[in-house]
Order: sequence, then C-alpha cells, then structure tokens
Amino acid sequence: MIDREPAMDLLEHETQPLEAWRDGVMTRMRVSALVKAHQLCIFEQFCDPGLGAPLHIHAVEEVLEVMEGVAEIHLNGESRIVQPNVSVLIPAGAKHGFKNVGTGILKVRATLAASIFEASYDDRAELSRRYTP
Repeated sequence: MIDREPAMDLLEHETQPLEAWRDGVMTRMRVSALVKAHQLCIFEQFCDPGLGAPLHIHAVEEVLEVMEGVAEIHLNGESRIVQPNVSVLIPAGAKHGFKNVGTGILKVRATLAASIFEASYDDRAELSRRYTP
C-alpha cells in the first residue's frame, strides 16, 4: 500500500461568508485554523467611511495591505495615509489601528503569522479571540 499526501485543498473565497465585526465593518476570513491552516490567518475587511479597527495589538507579526480606498493607519503613535497597493508591516506587540479616510468603501487585507485571530484592544478589558477551531 502506498501512502499518499492529502489532496490539495482549494479555498473558494467568494463562497466564504461576510461577517459584521463592528458597525460599518464587514470581514471575510480567507485563511485560518477553520480551514486547517497552521501558521497563517488572512482576512479582508470592508469599512464604511470614517470606520475601521480601533487601536489594538497582536502577539504576532501582521501585514496590513490597502486593496481599495484610502486608509489612515496608526502604528506606535505614528499616523500615515496609505493608498491602494501599499502594505504596512506591523511588528508583534505593536499598537496599531486604521480607519477609512476616503469617501468610498475601504478594503484592506490582513495577514497574521498565526492561524487563530487574537487581539487585545485599548478600549476593552478582555482579550478578543476569533476563529478558533
């Protein structure tokens, strides 16, 4: 008997659901522990004007890419306006957040170096944990 590697898993992102994470912010989880990823969490967020993610930290490194729209990204006390096709590398433990400063929907893609999304927010006492299997 020959042992074979498991079949290649295809992830059809258009079939993955959009979820409201907060008012005016929809999220589509693309890759996480839910689809058997071991070291990555990749998701997209669609943010109404003036909205985004409040200041928070992750225990792992993150890449935040602006896909569409214009974002103001905050990182360790610094703020920058970021246009599409630009990424920001966010070190593990760095306080960061972003908001839509444009007039249309802001689309960002986040990639975290862990398959389970975890964040600690300035305005919440508890740890927010999502997408655990």
